[in-house]
Amino acid sequence: MSVLDNFDSWRSFLANKLTQAQQQGMSNDTIQNVAHEIGDYLAQHVDAKNKEEAVLRDLWNAASDEEQQALANTMIKYVQNQGNQS
Repeated sequence: MSVLDNFDSWRSFLANKLTQAQQQGMSNDTIQNVAHEIGDYLAQHVDAKNKEEAVLRDLWNAASDEEQQALANTMIKYVQNQGNQS
């Protein structure tokens, strides 16, 4: 099973990778840039496996580059907040 098959698995995977990046000293700017690159890759090359991913892909594709960066930053905050609520 891929982490992309289930949105909760995907969110947990992102939260784990975000924590690892921060622990290794990656700057917030670098994390945000990587998140943007990942979002762009997923929107262009990976089929949505569930309705949440489909909505994110559609939002991504409708957004300007600046808006995509905001979406990437929002996803970072989203997984951070989910980790704080566990």
